[in-house]
Amino acid sequence: MGHEEFLAEAVRLATESVEHGWGGPFGAVITRDGEILARGQNRVLLTGDPTAHAEMEAIHKASQLLNPRAPTISEDHRNEGTLRYVPRPEGSPDPVPQRARMLQGCSIYVSGAPCPMCMSAVYWARIDSVYFSCDQDATRKIGFDDAFQYEDFRKPLDRRRIHIEQIFPELGAKAYEAWEAKPDRHPY
Repeated sequence: MGHEEFLAEAVRLATESVEHGWGGPFGAVITRDGEILARGQNRVLLTGDPTAHAEMEAIHKASQLLNPRAPTISEDHRNEGTLRYVPRPEGSPDPVPQRARMLQGCSIYVSGAPCPMCMSAVYWARIDSVYFSCDQDATRKIGFDDAFQYEDFRKPLDRRRIHIEQIFPELGAKAYEAWEAKPDRHPY
């Protein structure tokens, strides 16, 4: 299979979501080595969950497939599946010398350009490539406008649309100190 077939499957999933009233016209597939690992569809209307986007569903399914022991990850299994360490890429500003592989080596095909939430998830998942069909302008024309979010993120905290402020940093510092003190922490 190639780009056109993968994208056609993402569009098929998007169309199915619309036809069944599950959510918007968004479908996604995650691939590796020329095969589809996972599929996702927008299911916001079906679930009432605003994070039930196609990309998020596909990332969850791919992670489950590649980490079958995830609910019972133990010291014996922490370097299997997507948790296996890989070295920091050359030239990376990352201060940690190695991190969990996650979905490195995978690509995602999406019917529409990913929203900020989904694009962040793609980065966290370490997916190598994103391919999409409809751009942000086409997506805005059908009533899904993410541009304001990308614009809002660039503003200082006190000028954003949603009230956001840091409070009680000493409380959060306790959890950070626990992480730093953990000798066997597993960077991801």
